[in-house]
Amino acid sequence: MGNLEGMGAILTDQGTGFRVWAPHASSVNVVGDFNEWNDSSHPMTSENNGFWYAFVDDAKAGQEYKFVIRNGDLVLHRNDPYAQKVTNSVGNSVIYDHDAFDWQGDTFEVPFHNNLVIYEMHVGTFMAELGPGTLESVTAGLDHLSKLGVNCIELMPVMEFAGDQSWGYNPAHLFAVESSYGGPDALKLLVREAHKRGISVIVDVVYNHFGPSDLDLWQFDGWSENGKGGIYFYNDWKSSTPWGDTRPDYGRGEVRSFIRDNALMWIEKYHVQGLRYDMTPYMRSVNGSTDDIPEGWTLCRWVNDQVRATLPNAILHAEDLHGVAAVTSDAEDGAGFSAQWDTHFVHPIRKAITEINDADRNMDAVADAIMFNYGDAFDRVIYTESHDEVANGKARVVEEIDGENNGSWFAKKRSTLGAVLTLTSPGIPMLFQGQEFLEGDWFRDNVPLDWDRNEEFYGITRLYRDLIRLRLNSDGVSKGLMGQKTRILHNHRDNKIIAFYRSMDGGVNDDTVVIVNLGNKLWTGYGIAMPEEGNWSLRFNSDAKVYSDDFNGTPSADLVASWDDQDGFPASATVDLGPYSALVYTKS
Repeated sequence: MGNLEGMGAILTDQGTGFRVWAPHASSVNVVGDFNEWNDSSHPMTSENNGFWYAFVDDAKAGQEYKFVIRNGDLVLHRNDPYAQKVTNSVGNSVIYDHDAFDWQGDTFEVPFHNNLVIYEMHVGTFMAELGPGTLESVTAGLDHLSKLGVNCIELMPVMEFAGDQSWGYNPAHLFAVESSYGGPDALKLLVREAHKRGISVIVDVVYNHFGPSDLDLWQFDGWSENGKGGIYFYNDWKSSTPWGDTRPDYGRGEVRSFIRDNALMWIEKYHVQGLRYDMTPYMRSVNGSTDDIPEGWTLCRWVNDQVRATLPNAILHAEDLHGVAAVTSDAEDGAGFSAQWDTHFVHPIRKAITEINDADRNMDAVADAIMFNYGDAFDRVIYTESHDEVANGKARVVEEIDGENNGSWFAKKRSTLGAVLTLTSPGIPMLFQGQEFLEGDWFRDNVPLDWDRNEEFYGITRLYRDLIRLRLNSDGVSKGLMGQKTRILHNHRDNKIIAFYRSMDGGVNDDTVVIVNLGNKLWTGYGIAMPEEGNWSLRFNSDAKVYSDDFNGTPSADLVASWDDQDGFPASATVDLGPYSALVYTKS
């Protein structure tokens, strides 16, 4: 078996070694700029285990190359499966020197999982006003994210894909950073500059299928069965995915190592803090709903363990969407992810804030969404928008609320209730790009964010910023939002008001109470159960006019809870609560 340091182009001071896995080849040559692409100059030597090796004295960083693989009469010109850089998805591999980049002493540490606010973004559209977005343009946008307060960005796939525009879930070259995004140095620069601002980075990886187009891995060395993909893929019924017959063979040692090496590369060579695995149900099953590929499950656990051996606190998230607790279990039969995207939150919360009629809001579903738990409060990623939730026939939350005016009072009011619930409920909160300034257009890979809305709805951006500060306990007053303890204090089905309590260790600047009015009614002197008596400081009021001139500005203030039991709790207080508004109090 190889590893990242011993596969592909292995750059040294004396030249470059090349190693490739091609077990069915009768001969392999390496060709490139260093030998004028002469396919007989540098034959590779079989290691008698499916691997081939050659050392080329004159090969150096920046030169292009390929492998010429012969299988009988078949002659194939293939890109290096481990190529760290390519000219484009149908071009050539490029010898790349990872050590040449100046990290400027970067030693960024992974934040604790209870101290994360994730911002999911698509490189091609995040900052793309003057042309297609690049990693350089994302770097230019880091100051916006730093001011917003998020401390983790999640990049939709940056592996080289077919063409120059894509969501990224069609990887053609897994080890190469997309050339139209700027390639490997541009990603390293983004990570380095993000770290300087206290922002960690997660990359999206696609291991449930490869390609399906511009895929040199397909029948890589000329061998296949049943007309299928050859050595990197299943060649039987297990090959079938919704994206083509391109599921990797998780049971083959060389393929398992290939995926493991790829995961470790992002951690070791690009200094990222973690990975988000795309649609893991299609790794453990053919149809995404059963468990008929057990080796896909064990691969996830093995790779996760290997990553943690390198980066112990690595952020490892699964897009599983089946609510299976074992996905985030460290038990022997668990997959070992640190968190999973949670459908128990997004669907009921999104439905609650987009319902037209207040009477149709299911408060019990909201309570269940807040309280759902896989065993640890931070085993789940919670959100109201993601790239999947705002595309392919699905709209942005503000558009679903008011399709005629997605910047209306109703759109602002109810979408920000979704923000409150996302950023105060137990779990790891995630935002999707533009959500903070009410982006109303559904996601496409060729339509940039409308940054004019960041100026138009600057107050809403401030609302998100204030919520994020509370969630991360930036001011040292809301530690409870980072804690494991959550209890529902009040849930009134008819009044559409819910209140809940968050705590870590308990006490001053820890205990936190969140009160949410999901109805279009102003309440004065409304009684709410409290976890204990004493002084409680108002930290957030979503109805404040500082967030929008057309908000009601319902006055709210600090309160004193008295020993007067309510709803089974020992204390209570009264609050004034604006329509479609939320209040956050902490013990003081």
